[in-house]
Amino acid sequence: MEDFSAGIDDPFHRERTEEVFSWIQKKYPNLNIEMKWNQPMFTDHGTFIIGFSVSKKHLAVAPESVTITHVEDDIVKAGYDYTKEIIRIPWKKPVDYSLLEKMIEFNIRDKENCTTFWRK
Repeated sequence: MEDFSAGIDDPFHRERTEEVFSWIQKKYPNLNIEMKWNQPMFTDHGTFIIGFSVSKKHLAVAPESVTITHVEDDIVKAGYDYTKEIIRIPWKKPVDYSLLEKMIEFNIRDKENCTTFWRK
């Protein structure tokens, strides 16, 4: 994980990303953090829960499309841009931790008996 953080050039972006990861690790100590496809991902019993990537303009959150559909109204309320697969949290906007919590908790519950990395 340190290698990923070290690769984020902008100090503010690095700090914000580390803050989000730290929050997840404290709130959900049962989740494992893994690097896959050069992106940090949190998993539970070997199944994907949420992943992240960074760009110049935003922190991208990837919780799977089913989850985005589930929290779509909350994404709109937070004022974030999104697609079927990712949510973009602009560096200049605050992180909506209640939205992250809703996505993580949904995936943990919904994938409780999932035996694959991704949903089928």
